[in-house]
Amino acid sequence: MSHPPLITNAVAVSLPPLGNGPYNRRIGLVAVIATFGGLLFGYDTGVLNGALSFMVDYFGLTPIQEGMITFTLLIGAGIGAFFGGRISDAIGRRTNIIILAVLFFIGAGGCVIAPTYEVLLVFRFILGLAVGGASVTVPVYLAEVAPFEKRGSLVSRNELMIVSGQFLAFLINAIIGNIWGGNENVWRYMLAVAVLPAFVLFFGMLRMPESPRWLIAKGRDDEALAVLRTVRSEERAVAEMEEVRELYAVEKEEQSGTWADIRSQRWIRRLLFIGIGIAAYQQLTGINSMMYYGTQVLEEAGFSRNAALSFNVLNGLASVGAMLVALAIINKYNRRTLMLFGFIGTTTAHLLVGTVGTVLPEGNPLRPWLLMIFIIAFIAIMQGTIGPLAWLMIAEIFPLKMRGLMIGVTVLVLWATNATISLVFPSLVEALGFGTFYLFAAVGLLALLFVATSVPETRGHTLEELEEHFKVKYATD
Repeated sequence: MSHPPLITNAVAVSLPPLGNGPYNRRIGLVAVIATFGGLLFGYDTGVLNGALSFMVDYFGLTPIQEGMITFTLLIGAGIGAFFGGRISDAIGRRTNIIILAVLFFIGAGGCVIAPTYEVLLVFRFILGLAVGGASVTVPVYLAEVAPFEKRGSLVSRNELMIVSGQFLAFLINAIIGNIWGGNENVWRYMLAVAVLPAFVLFFGMLRMPESPRWLIAKGRDDEALAVLRTVRSEERAVAEMEEVRELYAVEKEEQSGTWADIRSQRWIRRLLFIGIGIAAYQQLTGINSMMYYGTQVLEEAGFSRNAALSFNVLNGLASVGAMLVALAIINKYNRRTLMLFGFIGTTTAHLLVGTVGTVLPEGNPLRPWLLMIFIIAFIAIMQGTIGPLAWLMIAEIFPLKMRGLMIGVTVLVLWATNATISLVFPSLVEALGFGTFYLFAAVGLLALLFVATSVPETRGHTLEELEEHFKVKYATD
């Protein structure tokens, strides 16, 4: 899971060069501390991929109960994402991140000591609130504190920290599982690791500045300038106050749209349909099923539990590597072309996994290795194309006045789709085995048709140009 990059209309302000100075190190420290929220996001969503099979044994869970452990976190995340932006608008980005660090600590700690399955679900929901809140607050905080020259790279660090958190979860699970796998409480050790970065996030953010844009929005200009002087040169800080004011004006415009505007304008309804389709099909690839249940899938393929824990680390490594590649190429090729390539690749991988899993007998020594190779290929293609592209295009296609509302609706659909698939995936695997991947392949074909016929190209155009183009193109379609 990722977040939409902050994309706003540019403001024409002439600023002095950023220059070199200790303030650049300060910005780097802000990014390191704040992105621990992304690391926790990744770890807490990925840790079940390895811990879950031990939890199933410990509590004696059915497939539906197994799915509920992931489902409750994702429902909490959806609620946290929906309200997180509003809360940070009210109390401040920094303050909200500090509160989220407390929720991360309570949720993770509560899961570790949960005496019953029902108590575990309660704390998983609390953890989900923190995950969802972090998904919308951390990238906005980074974008608002960073100078425009570094905004893209600093916001992208949070994306990288999310997949790095998942990778660390897989790696730590493999180490703990192989050492203490015979202990019935081993899953508690895996979950306990998430408490440590929550401490770092909490105490680190106590020393970080508030967002200057938020301070200006609250009429606290003197405080905003004081913050800018800690992360810019004196000349740049004074000049940038005007930029921050103009960016705030743009942001206010982004929040001015209403449901009545959507209902009354055909072209806006069409764009919302496209955005929801992109979001839903991204999740219907089943990527997060592999992020949450990858170890169980490898066990089903024929690996022992300890081997599955170890080889699942490759899934996390593939995600990190693919994300690094995506960050390097995403602005060099057309979005729509890359998305079509991604869905062709993931659909092919699903067909291969389904075929190998259902045709080759379980005793065949090649079966688990081929399945692992095709699963890793699926993850790499998905994380290098569809994953980041969906978030980028969602942030690009909506008109300025509606952007806040329409992104909110679209992301809510994305979380809901993620939660639904995660709930039913264990039951599907129990009923269909690797035939489940044929279902993902069928959906992939529908996604290809959708992208080919409905998704527009957005690369190489300003947001204003895209808005005018869509207004004409979809007014009568």
